[in-house]
Amino acid sequence: MHKNNFSTTLFLNQTPAEVFNAICNVDEWWTGEPGVEGRSGKVGDEFTYRYRKIHYSKQRITELIPEKKIVWLVTESELTFVNDTNEWTGTSIVFEIDKKDDKTELRFTHAGLVSNMECYADCSNAWRAYINNSLNNYIRRLSVATP
Repeated sequence: MHKNNFSTTLFLNQTPAEVFNAICNVDEWWTGEPGVEGRSGKVGDEFTYRYRKIHYSKQRITELIPEKKIVWLVTESELTFVNDTNEWTGTSIVFEIDKKDDKTELRFTHAGLVSNMECYADCSNAWRAYINNSLNNYIRRLSVATP
C-alpha cells in the first residue's frame, strides 16, 4: 500500500476472532445519522454509510479472511464539504488483524485517502475517532459482555 495512505494501529487484549467479528458489525461502531444500512457479513455484500447531508458512501465487501483481513471497496461517495465530492470513490478500506505475542494488532488503512486530498484532514480525524474510540470501545464492551 502507498505509504501516504491514512493508517492507524490498535493493540487489543481481545482475540483475532473477537476483533474480526466486531469489525463486521459495522453498524455498531460506524455511527452516523442515519448511519449504516445494508449487509457486511460476506464477500459481495454492500452497505451504505450516511452522516446527515455531509457524508454518503457505499461500500462493497471485496475480501474477508476470518480473523485476518477485511477489505471494503468504496463504490460511490458524496462528501458535500469538499469540491470533489466523490473523492472516496474507488478507494479501499482495509482492516488487517494479526496476533502479536499476547495482543491482537489491528491495522486500519484507508487506501487512497492520501494527504493531498481535500478531505484528508477531516476524514483522517474522523477515522481516528471511529477506529481509536468507537470501534475500540465496541470491541472492549463485547469482550466484557461475553462470559
